[in-house]
Amino acid sequence: MITSFQEHLSGKLGEIDAAGLRRKLREIASTQGPEIEVNNQPLLNFSSNDYLGLAGHPNLKQSAIEAVEVFGAGAGSARLISGSLTVIHQLEASLAAFKKVEASLSFSSGYAAALGTVPALVGEGDVVIVDKLVHACLVDAARLSGAKLRVFKHNDLADLERLLKWAGEFGANTLVITESVFSMDGDIAPLGDMVKLKERYGAWLMLDEAHATGLYGRGRCGIAEEFEVAEQVEVQMGTLGKALGAAGGFICGSQALVDLLINRARSFIYSTAPVPAQAAAARRAIELVQSVEGEMLQTRLWANVDRLKNGLIKLGWKLPVVRSAILPLMVRAEGDAMALSQRLCGAGFWVPAVRYPTVSRGEARLRITVSAAHADEDIEAFLEALGNA
Repeated sequence: MITSFQEHLSGKLGEIDAAGLRRKLREIASTQGPEIEVNNQPLLNFSSNDYLGLAGHPNLKQSAIEAVEVFGAGAGSARLISGSLTVIHQLEASLAAFKKVEASLSFSSGYAAALGTVPALVGEGDVVIVDKLVHACLVDAARLSGAKLRVFKHNDLADLERLLKWAGEFGANTLVITESVFSMDGDIAPLGDMVKLKERYGAWLMLDEAHATGLYGRGRCGIAEEFEVAEQVEVQMGTLGKALGAAGGFICGSQALVDLLINRARSFIYSTAPVPAQAAAARRAIELVQSVEGEMLQTRLWANVDRLKNGLIKLGWKLPVVRSAILPLMVRAEGDAMALSQRLCGAGFWVPAVRYPTVSRGEARLRITVSAAHADEDIEAFLEALGNA
């Protein structure tokens, strides 16, 4: 039966409403930080990925302003068309030095980095093996590549090895994809053992360090540095919009990898370059993360994580045993998660519920995140408002 376009839209929205999964944008009229203003209501923010509190840092803001004064507001076009701005080259050189690799390439977002990279590396006849809980952008990228896609059970090394053996029968290139810190569960991949497995079977590894860059390792490079396996990871991916407080995504690795992406990554070739302010702010963040102040912020973050995690455990909430700035409070039922989120909002705390399709059905949760910018009293107030599990 043919329907009008508006009837079609109304029907689709009706299905979302019937499932209790309608989402709405909520306008924030403030700088991203530990306190935000939503609908004229000040709320303590426990849902941001601004782990080090850099999104509103004066040095990042000043770098962005200076870049606008020199380079203007926009990049003009894609970098292969209008030319490649110096400020972006400076960012990429800083990223490569930070990650201790030959080269890096910046993208407009982490999603664009994934979507451009995977299809540039593998295609029909190849195999991509992904952890069940990797970010949606990595799943979409794997599907887009045209390679055979297989999924291994979350952090299950035996299941990964089973699939690596299967892939070996084809004699094709095999790319394994995982996150280092998983965005919805806050747990960490068994990266050392995964590297051993992929080496044993001649596979390649793509590691998304989105929620680890700036937080882990002596140089705050991420989990690959902390586990001392960075040199054995072929493709390091990350974002500039989480702990680094700016925006955009990046890929780090060999010069040959970056050269290939410049020529084959469609989301790079056919996208207008990141704006100068964004690149300058990200470059300043990388410098700051490696400084004494960055070390202090990392120390403060983990102190806040410990304070909140210990408090949640005392209240009866079950949390991942690993140390992560992501603390998922499992509520399971979508309606119950929404009700808890709304109750906390009424008490002055911003923690939206995470529901299907972001997580599996019946796995709804409040995804609590901690920042170095949170004060002790912010955490204590949140624990008091939350109450027992």
